[in-house]
Amino acid sequence: MRARSYFVGAAFALLAAGMGHSALAEDIKIGEINSYSLLPSFTEPYRKGWQLAVEEINAAGGINGKKLVVVSKDDGGKPADAQTAANELVSSEGVAMLTGTFLSNIGLAVSDFANQKKVFFLAAEPLTDAVTWAKGNKYTFRLRPSNYMQAAMLVEAASKLPAKRWATIAPNYEYGQSAVAVFKKLMSEKRPDIQWVDEQWPPQGKIDAGPVVQAVAQANPEAILNVTFGPDLVKLVREGNTRGLFKGREVVSFLTGEPEYLDPLKDETPEGWIVTGYPWYSIKTPEHDAFLKAYQAKYNDYPRLGSIVGYQTIKAAAAILAKAGSTDTDKLIAAAEGISMPSPFGEITFRKIDHQSTLGAFVGKTAQKDGKGVMVDASYKKGSDYLPSDAEVEKLRPKD
Repeated sequence: MRARSYFVGAAFALLAAGMGHSALAEDIKIGEINSYSLLPSFTEPYRKGWQLAVEEINAAGGINGKKLVVVSKDDGGKPADAQTAANELVSSEGVAMLTGTFLSNIGLAVSDFANQKKVFFLAAEPLTDAVTWAKGNKYTFRLRPSNYMQAAMLVEAASKLPAKRWATIAPNYEYGQSAVAVFKKLMSEKRPDIQWVDEQWPPQGKIDAGPVVQAVAQANPEAILNVTFGPDLVKLVREGNTRGLFKGREVVSFLTGEPEYLDPLKDETPEGWIVTGYPWYSIKTPEHDAFLKAYQAKYNDYPRLGSIVGYQTIKAAAAILAKAGSTDTDKLIAAAEGISMPSPFGEITFRKIDHQSTLGAFVGKTAQKDGKGVMVDASYKKGSDYLPSDAEVEKLRPKD
């Protein structure tokens, strides 16, 4: 009897374990990788954004009735660590897809991993054009508007400035190099009379702002393109203000209007810079109002652009999974190519030809209000209006 009881008990234990495994199998896992410890000003709001999205998705019934679970890892700002994290998520966690990344070099590293291992990858933030063009692959899609798109938006305004002598300041890695190259190309096409008189390439996260400002001032440009962000931007602005670098000069700047980077400038915010950004306080659309209300209710805080990126990355991943009706990689790719979906900025589409989303950006000018930096005269630029034609993309992107 004792032996029989043991075997019956063991059988029930095995059955319970099997039921537990089945319940877990009902969850759909997404792997998420980002530079949380390196860039908290962006990645913490980003994390809040995707956590809100997960909550909303599961409250609405999940993905075809299955619960969505996000397994997140920190890459520490290192491409090798990001690839290690990607491998752990795929091999140990059994995720259906990879999402995330911030720095462009890390996005490219995970994209290369996805291509080699045949895993679906939705790049959230990396902006280098190489992600969808020169180093694009069938497994990689990107949410945010690329360097090309944001440069085209900025050039639209910058090309109307009278300035002819331009200098550039950008971090010396993939993102900065890509942004400067495409801005110079598009700007010179619209304004062949422009001269590029100086380039400064400080290391990312380690700018020595004094010598950079001095070198630019010696070149005596009429206008400056800035691509620095985060603490580097604060140091550059402080030193530039002290030395009068920006007086009487036009400045065009990638990303500076994003609250993550504008807020820390406070009363040092320079006025009149032409920037891309996110003026959350002045966007009056039903889609954004709904997002803003939900975000503020959950976190008792205002969103940053990272909040939008994190939120929409997981919303997009869920839409792709729901359409595919499967976690099979080829079915996910087929579902993602050409898919349209709502976003806080309006409807977006992931283009079939290059896997770039048509999410846009706001362009406006910097100003101060009550001792804080704000974005004024901002208007939303649809991403679809600033992308090259299919014929041009075919020349830029390798065949899968």
